Amino acid sequence: RLFRQEGTCYQQAKQVLHAAVPDRLQGRERETGILRQFLREHVLGRRPGSLYVSGAPGTGKTACLSRVLLDCKDELAGSRTVVLNCMALGSPHGVFPALAQHLGLPVATGRERIRSLEKHLTAQGPMVLLVLDELDQLESKGQDVLYTLFEWPQLPSSRLVLVGLANALDLTDRSLARLGAHPAGSPQLLHFPPYTKEQLTHILQERLGQVAGDPVLDSAALQFCARKVSAVSGDARKALDVCRRAVEVVELEVRGQTLLKPLPGGES
Repeated sequence: RLFRQEGTCYQQAKQVLHAAVPDRLQGRERETGILRQFLREHVLGRRPGSLYVSGAPGTGKTACLSRVLLDCKDELAGSRTVVLNCMALGSPHGVFPALAQHLGLPVATGRERIRSLEKHLTAQGPMVLLVLDELDQLESKGQDVLYTLFEWPQLPSSRLVLVGLANALDLTDRSLARLGAHPAGSPQLLHFPPYTKEQLTHILQERLGQVAGDPVLDSAALQFCARKVSAVSGDARKALDVCRRAVEVVELEVRGQTLLKPLPGGES
C-alpha cells in the first residue's frame, strides 16, 4: 500500500516517456508545416507528385508524418491512403503485390501486375496517397523498383501522390539520378536534421511535465541527458529510452526502501 502511493508517479513517468506519437512535436514545427502543405497541394489539389523525406533514425520523420495524417484525416477522407513499411516486405519487388492488395486489385504476377497498377493509378477515381517508410529497403539492381514508383506520378492522368521516408540524405542523387532528366521529375526533398540539445531538453520536459506532483527527474539530469544524446546522434527516441531507464532504476530503489520501512504501530 505504501509503495502504491509513491510508485504511481514512476508508472506515469514511464508511460509518458514511451516513443508514441505526441499531440505536438517539439522542434519540428517547420517540417510538420511542409508535410501538411505538400499533402494539401497535391492530394487535395489533385496534383500528382512525390516527396522524399530523409533524416537519421529518431529525428521524427515517421512521427511527424503520422501526426499530420491524423490531423488531416477528415480532409483526406475523399482520397485513398496506403501506408507500407518496406522493412516488412520480403524483397524490393514485394511492394507491388502489397500495394495491389491494399487497392483491392486482382492477383497478377510480374509485368502484368505492374501494368495493372499503372492502369488503375491513371484511371478515373480518387487520389491515392502512398506512404513508403524505410524506402531504402527498395534499392535493387538497376533501381528498377524505385524508378517505377517515382515515375508513376509523372504518368499522364496519374492520381498518385508518393511520400518516401528513409535515413539516407543522398538516396535520390545516388539511386534516382535519371529522374532529374524529366521536367519536374525529381521528388521534392525534405530533410530532418538531428535534434539539438535544446530541442531534446524541451521534449523531455514537456513529456515529464504531464506527471502530477514533484519532478521525477530534475532539470540538470534532463539537460545532461540531452547534451550527451545530441552530441552522439540527436536521436529523440534514445533520449526517451535513457530517461525511462533512469526512472526504472529509481523506482526499484524506492521500492526496496519502502519495503524496509517500519509499519505504523510498531508491528513487526
